[in-house]
Amino acid sequence: MSTQDLVPSPVGPVDVEQAEAALVERYPRLVRIAYLVLPPTMGRSRRVLTAHALVQRALPRRRVPGPAVPEPRRPEDAVDPGYAYVRGEVLRQALVAGRPLRRLAVPRRAQLPPLLPQVWGLRLYPRAGGADELALDQLLSRLSGPARAAYVLRGLERQGDAEVLRVLASVGAEDPESALAELAGLEDGPEGEDPEAREEARAPRGGERPERVAEQAGPGRSRHATAPPPPEATAGATGGAIGGAIGDTGANAGTGANAEAAPDGGPAGRRLSGASLLESAEFDPCTLQARPGDLLRRRQHGRAVLVGAAALLVCGALLGLPGDGWGRNGAAAPSYARNPAAEAALDPAAVKRVGPAVWPGAVRRDFSVWPARGDLVGDAALLRRALAVWARPGGAVESSATPGTPVGPPMGPPQLLFAGRVDGARVVLLHDGLRVVRYAEPPAGIAGAALDFARADAAEGPEAEAVVVSRADGNVRYLTAPWVTGASVRDLLMPGKEPWALGRDAHGVTDAVPSPALARECERWNTLQLEDDSGSRVLGDLGELLPARLLWGPPGAPVDATGREARAVWARTACQMSTVLGQGVRSVRAWRFARQTLPEGAGRAAWVCTRAETWRGTGPRVLAQFLPPDRKAPAALAARAQDAPACGVREPRVLAGALWQAPGGGWYVLAAGGPDVASVAVTGAVTARADGPALAAKAAAGTRAELSATLEDGRRMPALR
Repeated sequence: MSTQDLVPSPVGPVDVEQAEAALVERYPRLVRIAYLVLPPTMGRSRRVLTAHALVQRALPRRRVPGPAVPEPRRPEDAVDPGYAYVRGEVLRQALVAGRPLRRLAVPRRAQLPPLLPQVWGLRLYPRAGGADELALDQLLSRLSGPARAAYVLRGLERQGDAEVLRVLASVGAEDPESALAELAGLEDGPEGEDPEAREEARAPRGGERPERVAEQAGPGRSRHATAPPPPEATAGATGGAIGGAIGDTGANAGTGANAEAAPDGGPAGRRLSGASLLESAEFDPCTLQARPGDLLRRRQHGRAVLVGAAALLVCGALLGLPGDGWGRNGAAAPSYARNPAAEAALDPAAVKRVGPAVWPGAVRRDFSVWPARGDLVGDAALLRRALAVWARPGGAVESSATPGTPVGPPMGPPQLLFAGRVDGARVVLLHDGLRVVRYAEPPAGIAGAALDFARADAAEGPEAEAVVVSRADGNVRYLTAPWVTGASVRDLLMPGKEPWALGRDAHGVTDAVPSPALARECERWNTLQLEDDSGSRVLGDLGELLPARLLWGPPGAPVDATGREARAVWARTACQMSTVLGQGVRSVRAWRFARQTLPEGAGRAAWVCTRAETWRGTGPRVLAQFLPPDRKAPAALAARAQDAPACGVREPRVLAGALWQAPGGGWYVLAAGGPDVASVAVTGAVTARADGPALAAKAAAGTRAELSATLEDGRRMPALR
């Protein structure tokens, strides 16, 4: 045979789409080829999964180029280049999978168990065949990988010897000619076979070529051309396979050509040819039967896995413990409990206690000069529990923190503000310079403990005059600063009513006060009014540890909301503070930035801006409210914004508008701005312009419009959104 015969067949360029179409269309045939070429010693279940994996991996990643100079096509060449390429890749991987693993060599991907597809808990097998299929399977097991590939190409693909050699050479078979020689050695049949029948089977008949292995009437069997047996004899035969040759390309394919004489000369059942056997259900890995695996072994392996996982967890926990072993923090210092500074922060004896004689001579009045008060300041066990829960709160602890407040452990020994019994609970108040922390536990046991954090950095003067010490049954109690000389309660919704005195005990804890933060309806809004040597302050409970300071006036010069005008405006706007509950609010300031005469002689209205500042410095909320002429009517919310500079120190101006209905039934667009506004304009469904800080334009119900203002310096200002 010449060297030209060993050159791979020129299939030409192959696109990915063309290869995919060939793979999908002929997927069962490709899987059958892979299954037959794989070594039977692999096991039927693994052969099935490996055959599917090899075919699915045969799809190219990109376009496969053809030869630079195409060779003339031969009659044996595959008609479809895509199928020829995919079949070659399947044969290449199947041959690699059949090679034995070497100790020092890196295994190829095809030699390893497939990642996909995977079947858990079941074993898949093709359907069982008869004696002919069993004999063929034994024959394939005795052949080498290239010889099995040649056998399949001959019998299943109907290819001649020259084309078989070319395909084997193209897929990397070591010695294609030896593979054909190995098949030729099997054509003589097994020992003990009738020599005359062997010669007759190998002799050409009627000018036809002799049959080759995979085209004969079964592996190792001879064929005698005899007359067809009687119908009753054929129907009663039990030893042969059913039917004649399926697509047989041998010289004697057809009815009666495969009839085999019994040793005693009697009729025998018809046998399938080698090609037909290759297409039988015994070698179809797409038609499968499912059976359970080794259940006892699975149970043993499951127990071993559980024991190994438990041992691994125990070893990992032991290695991660502090000490000489390595932990997940690598070269970091020992864990928190072994750090000297951390140990000092958890030591109740190291807690800072300020004496009662310190604050009168202090330059600043803040939490740092508060003395330690309460009837449990000497309870070391209570303080130890409070510090431990602060550092490591358990899952049963009800913890809360205002936005922007760190919840980590203290950086050093904190300052003790209060430790005592309040409303049937043991309460501890601590301060670390940045936060005020409240720990509370029930009188019996520690189940149901609570831990609250509030940011209090730079709190001074009025902002450090009160801390919430207890909330129970809708009421709130405060711990007041040592310099507070008087405490009272004022209802903001009743500006004409004088505040009533609020009692305090010897430690500075006030009596219980109904809290608006816990109320469902805005029927009253109680505030805490404190007196000291510098004046009076009004503090409002917004659901946090530190009450918010209530102010009145423009951004540059606010004052405490204790005057008559401030109380009158706060009485109509207090209910809007429910929108800022629990937001870490430091102070709330209201400012009447404009007055406006209403159309149709409806009277004179006011516009109020309310701005809530936070302890963290970000996230302020701004509300623009419209106050109608009726002094008993609450304010109407016209606009709101968050993280907006309007109505603040950086941008003291504000512009807001609303759709208002006059007593006569007419609708108007009202707008107003601050003192620096030169003109106001409205566009959209209504177009109007007015000089000065206020505008009123006739409109229809449900009208939407855009507002803008021009300042006295010529700049434009949008409305608050």
